[in-house]
Amino acid sequence: MNRPEQLNALDPTMERELLQVWDLVDGDDEIRAAVVTGAGRAFCAGFDLSHGFDVFRAAELRGTEATPAGGVPRDSGGLIALRMFRCTKPIIAAINGAGVGFGATFPLPMDVRLASTKARFGFVFSRRGICLDAASSWFLPRAVGLSRALEWTISGRIFDADEALEAGLVRSLHEPENLLPAAREVALGMIESSAPVSVALNRQLLWQMSSAPHPMDAHRQESIYIAARATSPDTAEGADSFKEKRPPSFPGRVSTDTPDGFPPYAEPPFDLGLDGGAPA
Repeated sequence: MNRPEQLNALDPTMERELLQVWDLVDGDDEIRAAVVTGAGRAFCAGFDLSHGFDVFRAAELRGTEATPAGGVPRDSGGLIALRMFRCTKPIIAAINGAGVGFGATFPLPMDVRLASTKARFGFVFSRRGICLDAASSWFLPRAVGLSRALEWTISGRIFDADEALEAGLVRSLHEPENLLPAAREVALGMIESSAPVSVALNRQLLWQMSSAPHPMDAHRQESIYIAARATSPDTAEGADSFKEKRPPSFPGRVSTDTPDGFPPYAEPPFDLGLDGGAPA
């Protein structure tokens, strides 16, 4: 995020680009993982309030989705979070400074979060008279538990990096100059010996099944993927490289070799009209 003079606050242009970048990540097989950070001294100061909190105007400027006649625009943070949720590559957050509002909720759909010792966090929505964004009422309790999520979001207080680490919001803390190298090291450790297609499948399995009502749901989806991968060149290479005690060289590519119907999630209909309709 590169608006350092505005502490990387979210404006319509950044909203649009944070939606589009994941299409670029997913569409390029040479990209194996993404590291997200902020330029300057902040990670993200939340929604840019310099022109007020006009979500209707922001949606019009963003131009990424149609708003039903007489309806309300979708939360831009939620659109971004749902797109990251569907991503097929690991996403690592390098939280280099203050992350408040959207700056605190934006990293939640990322797979690993690292923070600078100078990072600060705040789910400040209650103090701004609004509610949570970016589907964080789904993501945050899964990261830190319901009680901690309730305390942070109801109070809206700012807390430091040590508390974020203790709660499990972030994986590790690093001195500012070491943060990006550490994030890249984590990213490489996740992908350097892993088959890209397997990474995509396992990422989606874990995110999808984090709220499945029964382990049978996981068993069913895993069985489908295991059967699809059993005869793949990747599976043969995994076995051969293990027997030959050498690093693997997996030929499969996410763009061409994932099973039919992957990823299994399709965004449901979303009725935003004000005539009694509700999300499906």
